[in-house]
Amino acid sequence: MKDLTSSNIDRQNVLNNTTVLENLRNYLGVPGMLFQEEYKYTKQQISDFYQIDVATIERYLENNEKEFKHNGYTVLKGKNLKEFKKQFGYILNLSSNTAHLGVFNFRSFLNIGMLLVESEIAKALRSKILDIVIDSLNEKAGGSTKYINQRDEDFLSTILKEPHYRKEFTNSLNLYLDLGNFKYPIYTSRIYECIFKENATEYKKILNLSEKDNARDTMYSEVLKLIASFENGLSHEMKEKSQSLGRKLTKHEMDVLLYDFSIHPLFKPLIEDARIKMASRDYGFRKVFHESLKNYINTVSQSDFERFLGEKSKALEDRIDENIDVFKRLKNR
Repeated sequence: MKDLTSSNIDRQNVLNNTTVLENLRNYLGVPGMLFQEEYKYTKQQISDFYQIDVATIERYLENNEKEFKHNGYTVLKGKNLKEFKKQFGYILNLSSNTAHLGVFNFRSFLNIGMLLVESEIAKALRSKILDIVIDSLNEKAGGSTKYINQRDEDFLSTILKEPHYRKEFTNSLNLYLDLGNFKYPIYTSRIYECIFKENATEYKKILNLSEKDNARDTMYSEVLKLIASFENGLSHEMKEKSQSLGRKLTKHEMDVLLYDFSIHPLFKPLIEDARIKMASRDYGFRKVFHESLKNYINTVSQSDFERFLGEKSKALEDRIDENIDVFKRLKNR
């Protein structure tokens, strides 16, 4: 994780993580004004907490307006302001002539703390945020994020179907490609390169996997589905090409076929999506950086935090126990 003051992606990954937000809320215990189901804070309250002047807050608002608004900063006007004055005007000593009032919610309260370089309190808060992020990940992932992908409710059904498509592909390599047994790892790795720009060895090295670790056990369900689609479609193309030639394909013909297949317009949006999900989730959850996918790194969405760390997320073993009958039926196909 980079310095929070300089990385919008890292800031947003914290602010999208509801578990971390709740832990920070409990840790800070900062009182606010409950308005429209959210605690609100005025600029003066922000100023008092971070021990900076209001002018500094105004400057950060001007320079980062879009980010703050995205995370809940709002300007109250009209009916909303009238209601706010009715509830809290006497506490804040607001003038009846006040026509608009900027207020922060808890997310934007933290957001400005991640950016402030003038405040020692903000600096200490950033350090605590990083501790809580790491503790929260470790608590949910059982001390390791290697298999955090398996906490997704879609993973079990995807990984159970994967061997079927894998077998189709290896059978096609056997039937339609004139090459030795090393063709299986070679073209598996080549498909990885087509999809997420890393071969099998590079992927394992980046995730610090051992030789005996199965790379696919660490992949997200969307990536596994795309690999299955890619292998299944390529199997069909190999069969068609081989039958039209009346013989097995040479390595050169297979390489041309693979290249042409990889640039098919059908796969472009799917590959883009898989790269974004892999790069962003690995960076956000595993603190792993894919150099070849650096341009695809984005923030991890709130829905993804819920998916992998929230109440719906579960260890793979628990999902197998809950779906043992389905598991047995699929495994015995």
